[in-house]
Amino acid sequence: MGKLVEGKALENSCRDMGIFELDEKVCAFSDHVSDSSDRSYHNNSASDELCDFADENENDPRESMERTVFWESNEALLQEILERYTVTNVRLRQGIDRIIEQVKDTDFCCCREPRSDGCINCLRKTVVNLLCQKGYNAKLCVSKWKHTKKIPGGMHEYIQVIAYTQGRKKQIPLLIELEFRDQFEIAKACDEYRKLVNQLPEYYVGKADCLNAIVRVLCEAAKQSMKEKKLHRGPWRKRSFMQMKWSSCLERTSVDDSSDDKFSIMFPSQAHGSCLHLSAAAAVVVT
Repeated sequence: MGKLVEGKALENSCRDMGIFELDEKVCAFSDHVSDSSDRSYHNNSASDELCDFADENENDPRESMERTVFWESNEALLQEILERYTVTNVRLRQGIDRIIEQVKDTDFCCCREPRSDGCINCLRKTVVNLLCQKGYNAKLCVSKWKHTKKIPGGMHEYIQVIAYTQGRKKQIPLLIELEFRDQFEIAKACDEYRKLVNQLPEYYVGKADCLNAIVRVLCEAAKQSMKEKKLHRGPWRKRSFMQMKWSSCLERTSVDDSSDDKFSIMFPSQAHGSCLHLSAAAAVVVT
Protein backbone atom coordinates (compact mmCIF):
# COMPACT_ATOMS: atom_id res chain seq x y z
CA MET A 1 0.00 0.00 0.00
CA GLY A 2 1.27 3.47 -0.82
CA LYS A 3 3.78 2.14 -3.32
CA LEU A 4 3.46 3.14 -6.91
CA VAL A 5 5.94 2.29 -9.66
CA GLU A 6 5.85 4.45 -12.76
CA GLY A 7 7.83 3.71 -15.93
CA LYS A 8 11.57 3.23 -16.14
CA ALA A 9 14.21 5.31 -14.38
CA LEU A 10 15.82 6.20 -17.69
CA GLU A 11 12.55 7.54 -19.06
CA ASN A 12 12.03 9.75 -16.01
CA SER A 13 15.61 10.94 -16.30
CA CYS A 14 15.10 11.97 -19.91
CA ARG A 15 11.91 13.77 -19.03
CA ASP A 16 13.53 15.60 -16.11
CA MET A 17 16.47 16.61 -18.28
CA GLY A 18 13.93 17.82 -20.83
CA ILE A 19 12.39 20.07 -18.20
CA PHE A 20 15.83 21.58 -17.49
CA GLU A 21 16.42 22.25 -21.17
CA LEU A 22 12.96 23.78 -21.39
CA ASP A 23 13.54 25.90 -18.28
CA GLU A 24 16.77 27.19 -19.83
CA LYS A 25 14.80 28.06 -22.95
CA VAL A 26 12.25 29.94 -20.83
CA CYS A 27 15.06 31.80 -19.03
CA ALA A 28 16.66 32.78 -22.33
CA PHE A 29 13.34 33.99 -23.72
CA SER A 30 12.56 35.94 -20.53
CA ASP A 31 16.00 37.58 -20.54
CA HIS A 32 15.57 38.55 -24.18
CA VAL A 33 12.15 40.08 -23.50
CA SER A 34 13.48 41.92 -20.43
CA ASP A 35 16.42 43.36 -22.39
CA SER A 36 14.09 44.49 -25.17
CA SER A 37 11.73 45.99 -22.63
CA ASP A 38 14.54 47.89 -20.91
CA ARG A 39 15.70 49.36 -24.20
CA SER A 40 12.16 50.32 -25.20
CA TYR A 41 11.16 51.92 -21.92
CA HIS A 42 14.38 53.27 -20.37
CA ASN A 43 13.05 56.84 -20.45
CA ASN A 44 10.19 56.09 -18.08
CA SER A 45 10.32 57.32 -14.49
CA ALA A 46 11.29 54.73 -11.86
CA SER A 47 8.02 55.15 -9.99
CA ASP A 48 5.80 54.66 -13.03
CA GLU A 49 5.00 51.02 -13.77
CA LEU A 50 2.17 51.74 -16.18
CA CYS A 51 2.13 50.55 -19.75
CA ASP A 52 4.16 52.91 -21.90
CA PHE A 53 3.09 51.90 -25.39
CA ALA A 54 2.79 55.28 -27.09
CA ASP A 55 -0.56 56.05 -28.66
CA GLU A 56 1.08 57.06 -31.93
CA ASN A 57 2.63 53.59 -32.22
CA GLU A 58 -0.56 51.62 -31.69
CA ASN A 59 -0.97 51.06 -35.43
CA ASP A 60 2.74 50.62 -36.12
CA PRO A 61 3.19 47.32 -38.04
CA ARG A 62 6.48 46.68 -36.25
CA GLU A 63 4.86 47.07 -32.82
CA SER A 64 2.06 44.75 -33.89
CA MET A 65 4.53 42.16 -35.17
CA GLU A 66 6.57 42.23 -31.94
CA ARG A 67 3.40 41.80 -29.89
CA THR A 68 2.30 38.84 -31.99
CA VAL A 69 5.70 37.17 -31.70
CA PHE A 70 5.73 37.67 -27.94
CA TRP A 71 2.36 36.05 -27.29
CA GLU A 72 2.83 33.23 -29.79
CA SER A 73 6.24 32.42 -28.31
CA ASN A 74 4.89 32.38 -24.77
CA GLU A 75 1.98 30.17 -25.76
CA ALA A 76 4.35 27.72 -27.48
CA LEU A 77 6.62 27.61 -24.42
CA LEU A 78 3.73 27.03 -22.05
CA GLN A 79 2.26 24.28 -24.22
CA GLU A 80 5.63 22.51 -24.33
CA ILE A 81 5.95 22.69 -20.53
CA LEU A 82 2.41 21.43 -19.99
CA GLU A 83 2.93 18.58 -22.47
CA ARG A 84 5.93 17.38 -20.46
CA TYR A 85 3.96 17.84 -17.25
CA THR A 86 1.09 15.66 -18.45
CA VAL A 87 3.34 12.70 -19.39
CA THR A 88 5.35 12.53 -16.15
CA ASN A 89 4.17 10.79 -12.96
CA VAL A 90 0.88 10.05 -14.71
CA ARG A 91 -0.44 7.25 -12.48
CA LEU A 92 0.66 9.00 -9.31
CA ARG A 93 -0.99 12.26 -10.35
CA GLN A 94 -4.18 10.47 -11.37
CA GLY A 95 -4.38 8.79 -7.97
CA ILE A 96 -3.92 12.10 -6.17
CA ASP A 97 -6.41 13.81 -8.49
CA ARG A 98 -9.07 11.24 -7.58
CA ILE A 99 -8.49 11.85 -3.88
CA ILE A 100 -8.80 15.62 -4.32
CA GLU A 101 -12.05 15.25 -6.25
CA GLN A 102 -13.32 12.81 -3.61
CA VAL A 103 -12.74 15.40 -0.88
CA LYS A 104 -14.35 18.20 -2.90
CA ASP A 105 -17.53 16.13 -3.18
CA THR A 106 -17.91 16.12 0.62
CA ASP A 107 -18.77 18.75 3.24
CA PHE A 108 -15.12 19.20 4.18
CA CYS A 109 -15.32 22.69 5.73
CA CYS A 110 -14.97 22.53 9.53
CA CYS A 111 -15.13 26.26 10.24
CA ARG A 112 -17.50 27.70 12.83
CA GLU A 113 -19.49 29.18 10.00
CA PRO A 114 -18.92 26.70 7.15
CA ARG A 115 -19.06 28.08 3.64
CA SER A 116 -21.32 26.33 1.17
CA ASP A 117 -18.40 25.88 -1.24
CA GLY A 118 -15.92 25.14 1.59
CA CYS A 119 -12.72 27.05 2.41
CA ILE A 120 -9.30 26.37 0.98
CA ASN A 121 -7.69 25.85 4.41
CA CYS A 122 -10.11 23.06 5.33
CA LEU A 123 -9.73 21.60 1.84
CA ARG A 124 -5.94 21.35 2.22
CA LYS A 125 -6.13 19.71 5.64
CA THR A 126 -8.79 17.24 4.54
CA VAL A 127 -6.85 16.31 1.40
CA VAL A 128 -3.67 15.72 3.43
CA ASN A 129 -5.54 13.53 5.93
CA LEU A 130 -7.12 11.43 3.19
CA LEU A 131 -3.81 11.13 1.31
CA CYS A 132 -2.20 9.78 4.47
CA GLN A 133 -5.09 7.38 5.01
CA LYS A 134 -4.56 6.10 1.47
CA GLY A 135 -0.89 5.40 2.17
CA TYR A 136 0.79 8.54 0.84
CA ASN A 137 3.52 10.32 2.80
CA ALA A 138 1.73 13.68 2.69
CA LYS A 139 2.28 16.82 4.73
CA LEU A 140 1.01 20.36 4.93
CA CYS A 141 3.75 22.92 4.22
CA VAL A 142 3.97 26.65 4.92
CA SER A 143 6.37 28.99 3.13
CA LYS A 144 7.15 32.27 4.89
CA TRP A 145 9.28 35.13 3.68
CA LYS A 146 10.34 38.48 5.07
CA HIS A 147 9.54 41.92 3.74
CA THR A 148 12.23 43.43 1.51
CA LYS A 149 12.57 46.59 -0.54
CA LYS A 150 11.40 44.70 -3.62
CA ILE A 151 8.66 42.41 -2.31
CA PRO A 152 6.27 42.41 0.68
CA GLY A 153 6.45 39.68 3.30
CA GLY A 154 3.92 36.90 3.40
CA MET A 155 3.14 33.22 3.78
CA HIS A 156 1.52 30.50 1.70
CA GLU A 157 0.29 26.97 2.38
CA TYR A 158 0.50 24.01 0.04
CA ILE A 159 0.73 20.22 0.20
CA GLN A 160 3.78 18.06 -0.33
CA VAL A 161 3.94 14.33 -1.05
CA ILE A 162 7.31 12.63 -0.54
CA ALA A 163 8.14 9.96 -3.11
CA TYR A 164 11.27 7.80 -3.32
CA THR A 165 13.24 6.38 -6.19
CA GLN A 166 13.23 2.60 -6.18
CA GLY A 167 16.50 1.06 -4.99
CA ARG A 168 18.33 4.24 -3.98
CA LYS A 169 15.52 5.45 -1.71
CA LYS A 170 16.20 9.04 -2.62
CA GLN A 171 13.51 11.52 -1.62
CA ILE A 172 11.61 13.28 -4.39
CA PRO A 173 9.24 16.03 -3.14
CA LEU A 174 6.07 16.37 -5.19
CA LEU A 175 4.16 19.60 -4.77
CA ILE A 176 0.36 19.92 -4.68
CA GLU A 177 -1.14 23.38 -5.18
CA LEU A 178 -4.94 23.29 -4.94
CA GLU A 179 -5.42 26.85 -6.26
CA PHE A 180 -2.83 26.78 -9.01
CA ARG A 181 -4.77 28.44 -11.81
CA ASP A 182 -6.20 31.05 -9.43
CA GLN A 183 -2.68 32.19 -8.52
CA PHE A 184 -2.31 33.77 -11.98
CA GLU A 185 -5.74 35.32 -12.45
CA ILE A 186 -5.79 39.04 -13.31
CA ALA A 187 -9.06 40.98 -13.40
CA LYS A 188 -8.33 43.18 -16.43
CA ALA A 189 -5.94 41.03 -18.41
CA CYS A 190 -5.66 41.00 -22.20
CA ASP A 191 -7.22 38.13 -24.13
CA GLU A 192 -3.85 36.50 -24.86
CA TYR A 193 -2.99 36.32 -21.17
CA ARG A 194 -6.40 34.91 -20.28
CA LYS A 195 -5.84 32.23 -22.90
CA LEU A 196 -2.56 31.22 -21.24
CA VAL A 197 -4.14 31.06 -17.78
CA ASN A 198 -7.04 28.95 -19.06
CA GLN A 199 -4.56 26.33 -20.25
CA LEU A 200 -3.26 25.79 -16.72
CA PRO A 201 -4.54 22.87 -14.63
CA GLU A 202 -6.96 23.79 -11.85
CA TYR A 203 -4.52 22.31 -9.35
CA TYR A 204 -0.90 21.30 -9.76
CA VAL A 205 0.58 17.93 -8.81
CA GLY A 206 4.21 17.48 -9.77
CA LYS A 207 7.82 18.44 -9.28
CA ALA A 208 8.85 21.98 -8.40
CA ASP A 209 11.11 22.45 -11.42
CA CYS A 210 8.18 22.18 -13.83
CA LEU A 211 6.18 24.59 -11.68
CA ASN A 212 9.13 26.99 -11.74
CA ALA A 213 9.12 26.97 -15.55
CA ILE A 214 5.37 27.70 -15.64
CA VAL A 215 5.80 30.60 -13.19
CA ARG A 216 8.51 32.12 -15.40
CA VAL A 217 6.28 32.13 -18.48
CA LEU A 218 3.12 33.36 -16.74
CA CYS A 219 4.85 36.16 -14.82
CA GLU A 220 6.50 37.47 -17.98
CA ALA A 221 3.13 37.30 -19.72
CA ALA A 222 1.43 39.10 -16.82
CA LYS A 223 4.00 41.88 -17.05
CA GLN A 224 3.31 42.32 -20.76
CA SER A 225 -0.47 42.19 -20.28
CA MET A 226 -0.39 44.90 -17.64
CA LYS A 227 1.73 47.13 -19.85
CA GLU A 228 -0.72 46.74 -22.68
CA LYS A 229 -3.67 47.47 -20.38
CA LYS A 230 -1.88 50.40 -18.72
CA LEU A 231 -2.17 48.79 -15.28
CA HIS A 232 0.16 49.10 -12.33
CA ARG A 233 2.08 45.86 -11.70
CA GLY A 234 2.24 45.27 -7.96
CA PRO A 235 5.21 43.41 -6.43
CA TRP A 236 2.96 40.41 -5.72
CA ARG A 237 2.74 39.89 -9.49
CA LYS A 238 6.49 39.55 -9.93
CA ARG A 239 8.21 36.21 -10.40
CA SER A 240 10.38 36.61 -7.29
CA PHE A 241 7.26 36.94 -5.14
CA MET A 242 5.38 34.10 -6.84
CA GLN A 243 8.28 31.69 -6.37
CA MET A 244 8.35 32.46 -2.65
CA LYS A 245 4.97 30.76 -2.28
CA TRP A 246 6.55 27.34 -2.81
CA SER A 247 10.01 28.21 -1.51
CA SER A 248 10.44 25.27 0.87
CA CYS A 249 9.90 22.95 -2.09
CA LEU A 250 12.15 24.95 -4.44
CA GLU A 251 15.35 24.08 -2.58
CA ARG A 252 18.31 23.11 -4.71
CA THR A 253 18.93 19.40 -4.42
CA SER A 254 22.42 18.09 -5.14
CA VAL A 255 22.62 14.80 -7.00
CA ASP A 256 25.40 12.58 -8.19
CA ASP A 257 26.26 12.99 -11.88
CA SER A 258 25.69 9.28 -12.41
CA SER A 259 22.15 9.41 -10.99
CA ASP A 260 19.33 8.63 -13.39
CA ASP A 261 16.84 10.96 -11.73
CA LYS A 262 18.48 14.36 -11.91
CA PHE A 263 16.57 17.45 -10.93
CA SER A 264 17.80 20.76 -9.60
CA ILE A 265 15.60 23.53 -8.30
CA MET A 266 16.19 27.17 -7.35
CA PHE A 267 15.89 28.23 -3.71
CA PRO A 268 15.12 31.84 -2.69
CA SER A 269 17.54 32.64 0.16
CA GLN A 270 15.14 35.05 1.90
CA ALA A 271 12.52 32.37 2.42
CA HIS A 272 12.11 29.53 4.81
CA GLY A 273 9.45 26.91 5.13
CA SER A 274 8.08 24.36 7.52
CA CYS A 275 6.06 21.21 6.98
CA LEU A 276 3.62 19.52 9.31
CA HIS A 277 3.16 15.75 9.16
CA LEU A 278 -0.45 15.04 9.99
CA SER A 279 0.00 11.28 10.14
CA ALA A 280 2.55 8.59 9.41
CA ALA A 281 2.23 6.89 6.06
CA ALA A 282 4.05 4.60 3.70
CA ALA A 283 6.19 6.21 1.03
CA VAL A 284 5.25 6.49 -2.61
CA VAL A 285 7.87 4.91 -4.85
CA VAL A 286 8.63 6.18 -8.33
CA THR A 287 11.27 5.07 -10.79
